[in-house]
Amino acid sequence: MGIDYLKVKTSINPRLSSGDVAGFKLLFSLAIIYGLLSTVAYYVTHMKFITPLGIDAPLDRFSEARAVEHIRVLAHEIDGRQEGRQGLHDAAKYIKTQLKMLKARAGSNVRIEIEQDVVNGSFNMMFLGHSLSLGYRNHTNIVMRISSLESKDTDPSILLNGHFDSPPGSPGAGDCGSCVASILEIARLTIDSGWVPPKPLIFLFNGAEELFMLGSHGFITTNKWRNTIGAFINLEASGNGGLDFVCQSGPGSWPSKVYAESAIRPMGNSAAQDIFSFVPGDTDYRMFATDFGDIPGLDIIFLHGGYFYHTSTDSVERLLPGSIQARGDNLFNLVKAFTISPNLKNAHQRGLYRDSGVSKDDEQQPIFFDYVSWFLVYYSRKQGMIFHSMPVAIFLLIPFFMWFSKCGLKCSFAALFDNIKGILFHLIGIIFGVIFPVVFSILRLLFSAQSMNWFAHPYLAYMMFVPCSLAGMLFPRICWNYFPLSQAPYLVKSSKQELIDESRFWGAFGLYALISMAYFSAGLSGGFLTLSLAALMIPAWIFFHLSVKYYGRESLTSAACFLVPTLPLLLHSVYFSVFLVQFLIEKMGMMGSIPPPHGYFVPDVIVAATIGALTGVCVGPILPVTGHWLARSSIMQFLLHATVISMALSSQFFPYTIDAPKRVILQHTVVTADAGQIDDISFDISVLDSNALPFLFKHAPEVAKHLNIDSDFSFNTANQSYRESWMAIYPLSDLFSRSLKFPANRDEILKNYSYFPHISTTKQQTTSIDGSRRVYLEFSLGSLKEVWVTVLNVTGPISGWSFANATLPAPEIVKGAPPSYICRLSGVAKENWTFWLETNSPGDIRIEVGVVEQYLMESMKKLKNSFPEWVDVIAFSSFLSTYIF
Repeated sequence: MGIDYLKVKTSINPRLSSGDVAGFKLLFSLAIIYGLLSTVAYYVTHMKFITPLGIDAPLDRFSEARAVEHIRVLAHEIDGRQEGRQGLHDAAKYIKTQLKMLKARAGSNVRIEIEQDVVNGSFNMMFLGHSLSLGYRNHTNIVMRISSLESKDTDPSILLNGHFDSPPGSPGAGDCGSCVASILEIARLTIDSGWVPPKPLIFLFNGAEELFMLGSHGFITTNKWRNTIGAFINLEASGNGGLDFVCQSGPGSWPSKVYAESAIRPMGNSAAQDIFSFVPGDTDYRMFATDFGDIPGLDIIFLHGGYFYHTSTDSVERLLPGSIQARGDNLFNLVKAFTISPNLKNAHQRGLYRDSGVSKDDEQQPIFFDYVSWFLVYYSRKQGMIFHSMPVAIFLLIPFFMWFSKCGLKCSFAALFDNIKGILFHLIGIIFGVIFPVVFSILRLLFSAQSMNWFAHPYLAYMMFVPCSLAGMLFPRICWNYFPLSQAPYLVKSSKQELIDESRFWGAFGLYALISMAYFSAGLSGGFLTLSLAALMIPAWIFFHLSVKYYGRESLTSAACFLVPTLPLLLHSVYFSVFLVQFLIEKMGMMGSIPPPHGYFVPDVIVAATIGALTGVCVGPILPVTGHWLARSSIMQFLLHATVISMALSSQFFPYTIDAPKRVILQHTVVTADAGQIDDISFDISVLDSNALPFLFKHAPEVAKHLNIDSDFSFNTANQSYRESWMAIYPLSDLFSRSLKFPANRDEILKNYSYFPHISTTKQQTTSIDGSRRVYLEFSLGSLKEVWVTVLNVTGPISGWSFANATLPAPEIVKGAPPSYICRLSGVAKENWTFWLETNSPGDIRIEVGVVEQYLMESMKKLKNSFPEWVDVIAFSSFLSTYIF
């Protein structure tokens, strides 16, 4: 149909030449090819190829349906698994009951031990770039150990970890009921299958991950089995399913190698570890592998469905079918492989191994990547040095191989120089391929009242940014068709066009080769993508040359002969790109808001630039050949017209739906002066993306009405809610900007609470011989009902405190203010917190207290319920007070 239309158009419009027609044929053919590849990528990333096993599946198989039944209980039958709420204790009781049932029906050939640990501790850590102390008490871990009758207590063991607490306001089906359920099903499978593990298995269900990995810290610093662990697998969820991705691996290379050899459906790549530190979050992996242990292990995370992560919509119904089945099948094989690995060593054995002079290559991060979940390619850094160097060597030597015997050294160097020019030309095209989408995204926002229109409809991002990215890559070739050859065609007996095509091809090849080598040399692990691009371009070029002899350079058949060998390469590139773009778009809803005017543009610019760069990855390798047909002004106009139409169309779409909600933070702020006096009370509201509060009030009139916002409302004259008001959730409060506060009724507070959180002195301060002053303090949570966390901000010239083994964290410095030291406290107990602060300099010590209370009063519930379905509200109360000593 498309080809016939073009023929008709050619007869009507003589400006469309036969070359234009051939170009459009190729363009539409490529659109079909990439559409099919994208369909395959979507099919894989959304687990469409997995058939979940039912509740009646054989007992020697992992069953998703059985795991989902555990999730249903944890996420829905138990009310709230947050610290400070009864549901967390109920979840611990449920898990322990399930483990006791497994123990009761286990065979006589295994030993099963079940413990409930109550952990306490205090330590310093860096989180989101901030240094802080954490103190905790009475957090619960449930631990089960399965071992053979012959095993010893010191035998190296394998740890499976998942957390059963969930963030405030979320039922936590994905995060991380899915992790707990998967581990329970693995434990059941171990027992019911009759498998006796050669090495002990330890199943850790920790009850305090959302409070900055406190449960895993308590385990790794106090549990009696902590020094026996030889490898660990940490399960996490940043969404409701999809790819169960290996995001971190180490220390050393062998855990990922075991995964590569054992996983049925491998999912992961080493590039994730390079970018993980830029993601606003963390997992228990750091406690086991880096901060408080050097245990080799894997961090395996559900990455898709980020729309529901940490929201009230993280329910069983949102789980992506097939995801837990794929995770379980991989996990059981992986556990079996770990138990027989010769690299499995307990803490003492690892120490001896290091002292014996371990090979540096064994300690370095490997490079690995999955090919659409079919298999995993793995190689060590030592092998990587060879693999990543070879394309560069080929690029440098190919001119001499092709021309030295024909026309000598001078001609070979001229060819090399032309190839270097080809690198520059290709690089310029890639850069324009990123600039064009960014520019168009900014232009669209200048005429639009809302950003992120693609958020609930990711396909809009592709429609808007892929055509203009391709136009950007073609732009230099169309505008500057002249290629300054250094070679003389008559000397090498080739046509000028043939030499130009070769220089463009080897230039693109050389660019990917150099990027791959630079990435590797920098110690990063993501250079595999450009390495694979370079590797598969060579056979495609050979096929193209052979086809030119038969069909000629102008034939589309020759272009097809070039494209067919690249299809495996293109499939992997599209798979990688689809996964990355989907993950990025989902996370844009929770990346925080940046103050206007620039903050309004940031999400669209990030997504546009990313899609532009990935279009370069997916299309760039074929452009040196296909650009001969595509680099035409008519195609350029078509692509730009398609971009404009797509952007006009996308502007008609609302950014949010119930399946892709806007995140709003609603805080009932109570400022108190002492245990019984209220100084101020307000409703504070903030958002977590670039569509600011005026957008919310415009499209949620019920909320505006509830807050008495009328048509004369002006953001600039409204009451601002400053950073200090959000201190109770520090450092997450750094994600907010331009928050507002609205008046609230204080009578309701006095009806619900008899007294408020407060700090008092426990005994008279002391002064030592060197002049240092120590203040002894007691902190009471008052009559609060469901406390999640407390934050202390201590400002002043303190030299020590009783938290974190009397070690201060690095101070937080705000311009023009004295240094501040932050401590987060969590855990319910009958006793009050007691601590001391010490200063060796004159001056007052100022303590700001923020307490997160999860219990919602009626006015808060009514306000929360006034928000529309496309908004997910995280609601809580904060009790703030200030003290000077």
